Amino acid sequence: MSAWTDLVQFLFAGVTAGAIYALVALGFGVVHNTMGIVNFTQVDFVSLGGMLLYSALHSGGLPAPLALAAAVAGVTLVAVMVEVLGVRPSRSESHLVLIFLTIGLSIILRGAMKLIWGKNRMAVPPLSGENFWTLGGATILVQTVWIIGLTAAAIVGLVWFFRRTDLGLAMRAVAANERAAAVVGLRVWRVKAASFALAGALGGLAGALITPITTLAYDVGVLLGLKGFAAAILGGFGSFPGAIVGGILLGLLESLAAGYLSSAYKDVLAFVVLVGVLFVRPRGLLG
Repeated sequence: MSAWTDLVQFLFAGVTAGAIYALVALGFGVVHNTMGIVNFTQVDFVSLGGMLLYSALHSGGLPAPLALAAAVAGVTLVAVMVEVLGVRPSRSESHLVLIFLTIGLSIILRGAMKLIWGKNRMAVPPLSGENFWTLGGATILVQTVWIIGLTAAAIVGLVWFFRRTDLGLAMRAVAANERAAAVVGLRVWRVKAASFALAGALGGLAGALITPITTLAYDVGVLLGLKGFAAAILGGFGSFPGAIVGGILLGLLESLAAGYLSSAYKDVLAFVVLVGVLFVRPRGLLG
């Protein structure tokens, strides 16, 4: 391989990982902007997306597009149940208490996935088979194109949702001032449930897309989710443009560091960046 081919390969790998981190970071931002908390069940929505995709393909026998849609829909439903049955009954208005509550719910979700699917590593075939393209001498899996394309579509859909739909505008209103939104007649409980549903859909989509190019297990979303959290901090927590920028930037940094330095630094780099940003610019790049 030439130096140029290596660079193209690393860039595509970085953008692919960055797109997944951006989806997870957007899920963190949706709930944070609506409820003011960090929802740590987001990391398990990623794992659950992959698990449901596995079951839809192998147990349900669904074709890849329908299996992907079923996995995202299933995680969305579970996310609503987390808010309705786990978060909403809490009588506390303390954000800190609610954050710890989501940590407890995360542990419960992880335990449930371990009981249902077991602890063994599993594999899911790429959504378009083992097909690949060649660009600039680099080999690009079609699954990578799926990830980048569907992430871009999800971002466009989010922009349209928040600007053009009544529910999206209601979520923006609750994020701005929850009490005022309730006074003018908005159903705040419905908006909060919708924020969890949207976060679940984003996390489930991330998990279902990344599963075919990585190993699958009940806890695989923990590391991916924490990197998505680091991407959200890097871009500016709660900022949707920041989540996208932070995710792509973190993915590129990881890929280039693994390619030109050592793969041993790949997983460490996300948290080094997180600590560095908190020290230098706590609000993030676009916060």
